[in-house]
Parts: sequence; structure tokens; C-alpha cells
Amino acid sequence: MTPSTRPLTSAASRLLPASPTARWTAGWLLAAAWALSFPLLSPLGPHRLWGCCAAAGYLVAAGATTLGRPRSATAAALTGAVVLPLLLLVLTGQGQSEVAVIERSGRLLLESGRLYVEHPAAVGEYTPYLPAMALLGLPRALLGGGDGWAVRLLGDARIWCAAVLFAALWAGRRMLGGPASPLLPVLVASPVMALQLTVSGVDMPLSGLCCLALAAAASGRPAVAGAALAAACAMKWTVLPAVAVVLVLLRACRGGRAALRCAAVAAPVTALLVLPGALLQPAELWRQVFTFPTGRAPVATPAGSPLPGHLLAELGPWGWYLAVALLVLGALVVALSLWARPPRTLVAAADRLAAGLTLAFLLAPAGRFGYLMLPALLVVWARCVTPPPSTAPSRVVAGGHRDGTARPGTAAGRATSLS
Repeated sequence: MTPSTRPLTSAASRLLPASPTARWTAGWLLAAAWALSFPLLSPLGPHRLWGCCAAAGYLVAAGATTLGRPRSATAAALTGAVVLPLLLLVLTGQGQSEVAVIERSGRLLLESGRLYVEHPAAVGEYTPYLPAMALLGLPRALLGGGDGWAVRLLGDARIWCAAVLFAALWAGRRMLGGPASPLLPVLVASPVMALQLTVSGVDMPLSGLCCLALAAAASGRPAVAGAALAAACAMKWTVLPAVAVVLVLLRACRGGRAALRCAAVAAPVTALLVLPGALLQPAELWRQVFTFPTGRAPVATPAGSPLPGHLLAELGPWGWYLAVALLVLGALVVALSLWARPPRTLVAAADRLAAGLTLAFLLAPAGRFGYLMLPALLVVWARCVTPPPSTAPSRVVAGGHRDGTARPGTAAGRATSLS
């Protein structure tokens, strides 16, 4: 450590709590303060409800942490920030507009085979998703027009989005053979994921499928990786960077044939899921899936967090083109990094994908802070499921020690000494 960095390090150590218990308590208290800002500042009812429930859960978690009960703290945070608000919002029929949009797509698919409202005039009539997202709205359509608690619980699109997320994360961990990490439940309970999971849910299946694709690639299952990529790309085109990262990871670790096999599965399955909607409603698919999310439709998108790309787009047409140019430049930089230094581990691939997606979300003409949940999940999840280095003793070879060296007095030992 250089003398110039010692003051900064000592200052940082003084600012951070000394013990792990104090750090966790401070983290839960910060989460509670963040959650309390929603009932005070947000105009959206689902956000205010989530903030009240989550703040209570985080405060209980902070108290349990100080008592030396980390598992009880995580359970309290999960209950207050995820389970309770999700049940209340689902059973009372509240949520962000994305939930109704997915369920409407499922109903239209079941009734007419189409997915998009013709000539939408309001924000709620737009469906900015590719056809596979409508599959998560089919349960509500199949349950009919009932309004009982069972129909609401089993038909709500958020439940099925969460089911895809957790099923994909579980399958990915099983493929890798990694241990169950206590950090993943903490991430789910944190405001980064809990808010999106309870009020919207739309990005949950995409996140889980990206993790599953990376896990399949890292464990040498190119066909599974291709299928997971196809499912994600057929829901939302913003996850296309995951295709490049997974293919590069496969090529670096398993060879070009494995990467080609993954692409041979991903491309036709994606086409199979997307082409029917594109052929039936090509104009609406382009208008609602591509033009609307990028801020070029007659109706303005509600995605308007004060991120750099959005702030540039608000300056006028030249600002929008500048944001797009920066977005393309960022994509080229990430592509060059994949070519120059291809990732060879799950963690490296997840970090590279997270960096690319973060850059894309920051520079997109219309973006939300909630989109950054996917990069955060990728970074933490990869480290949670990566198996520890093997500590098993090496195999005993004939005429040698356990480490593979030749034992003196044997033929192998004599040959080694002569060489």
C-alpha cells in the first residue's frame, strides 16, 4: 500500500461499521430508509404499499441481526419485502401496468392468436414485449373471467414470472453443482429485486433465463444454453447481449463446435416463438416492441428515470440520435472486449454481461432504474453458485505419490532420475 492510499483506506475503515453484525444491521437500516421513501414520495399506490411492508420487514431484520439471528433477519426481510406485499397486491388486483399488459396479451393470444392491440392510442394499450411474454399471461386467460382469490392468485402474471425466475436459478445451480448460498435470499429480499418482483415482475423471467443460459454454457450444455437464450430473446429484445456473451464463453471453454450448437438451437427456437406474431401483425410488432420503448412512438413511454440516455433524448431529436450513437459505441466497446479478452469462467462472463447491460440501460433513450436489477442479479448470483475449488486428493498413479510424482526405487522413479 502506498502512502498516498493509506489515508483513504483509513478514512473508509472509520466510516464503515467495525463488525460484520454492525455492517449487516446498517445495511438493513439503509434498506428500511429506502423503502420508507416510497410511501412518502411515490404517487403509485403499489409502490407505497410495498414501501410500508418492506420498511417494517427491514426494521425487524435489523433487530434480529443485532440479536445474532441472521437467518431470522433474512426471513423477516423476505416476508416484509416480498411475500406479504406480493400477496396483498395480487389479491387486491393492484400492480404496475405491465401486469395487465401481459395478461391481456395472453387473453388475445387465446382468443384470436394475435398479441397486440391494433392502433393503440394510450400507454396502457401498448405491449412492448415479444410474443413469448404472452405465455405468462395464459394462466389468467385459461382461468376465465372469475374474480375470486384463487383466480387472482393462480392467474396473476407476477406469480408466473417469479416461478420462471426461481425455477431457472434452481436449475442453474444444480447444473453447476454449487452450494446453496445465503446471499441469494438476501439479494431477493433487498430493494434491488423485491420491489420489481412484487409490483411488476416483468423482468424476472428474463433475469432467470440469462442466469440459466450462463450456467448451461459454463457446465458444457450448449443445447440448454441455446434454449434458454431463445426463450429470453423471444420475450424482450433487450437481452440480446446475452447471446454474444454465452457464445463467446462456450467457444473459449468448450470450443467452436459447442458455440455453433448453441446458436443452432437458439436461432430456430427464437424464430419459432417470434415469427407467428411477426407474420400476423408486423406493423404493430415493430411499433409497439421497438418504436415505443425507444421513445419514437406517438405516445411517450412511461419509462423516464433520469438516466443519461433519457436526459439526452429530452433535449430534442439531436439528443436522441446522440444517445443512440453512444449506445452503439458502447456496444462496440463491449464487443471488442469479448474479442480481445473472452471470458473463461462463469463469474467473468456474468460480469461482462452485467457491464454491457448496465451500459445499455444507462444510455438507452428511455430507461428505468429497475432495469439495473438484472446486472446486479448476474453479478451476485454468479458468485453464489460458483463451486469452491476442489480439495479432493489427487488420484494415486501407478508407481508414484499422490501428487503424481514418481516414487524412488520404481521403474518410473529410475527413469525420472536418469532423465
